[in-house]
Amino acid sequence: MLSIARELEALAQVGLTFARDPYDQERYARVRELAAAMLAAQSNLQPAQVLRWAAAEFGYATPKVDVRGFILDDGGDRVLLIRENADEGRWTLPGGWAEVNETPSGSVVREVLEECGYEVRVGRLLAVLDREHQGHVPRFPYHVYKLFFHCEIVGGQATATRESSESAFHPVDRLPELSVGRVLPEQIRRLHAAVRSGEPALFD
Repeated sequence: MLSIARELEALAQVGLTFARDPYDQERYARVRELAAAMLAAQSNLQPAQVLRWAAAEFGYATPKVDVRGFILDDGGDRVLLIRENADEGRWTLPGGWAEVNETPSGSVVREVLEECGYEVRVGRLLAVLDREHQGHVPRFPYHVYKLFFHCEIVGGQATATRESSESAFHPVDRLPELSVGRVLPEQIRRLHAAVRSGEPALFD
């Protein structure tokens, strides 16, 4: 049902962007209202909230982009995690939404600095994953691609921020409770294996 609602919203967005006939505009607006009701029923949002979010989008409907930094310690077996203020102190890889007018690597450099105080250099892209097919909970009313980058610390220091209360390195085989809406244990293990093996970027 959520996938159908997302597709209806995407069709409505494209129709409202490109349709010129006023009657078609009315029909697409109604499709958007129905999609909002369906999305709200599948989440903890109200239809009016979903409509406000949808109205802020324009142009051809595309997935949102989430970027994450994968940073290992010198030994290569502990990964840097932040304690997420927004998810009851659970842990995640530093990262967040890519910004307009930023490159993907520039977005992850900014996010790591903002969330834990470290300056990093991006090595390579490790994975491009469709959030919908990974098992994340809760499911989002919008479609998300997750980009994971292998990064190296080159400066800064661990700092508590508005978004995270602390950052620390944790053994990959003994992870703390994770914010599974943001990252999954299996993803961390796969990323760790990709770094060690040098295999091409994971995808899908």
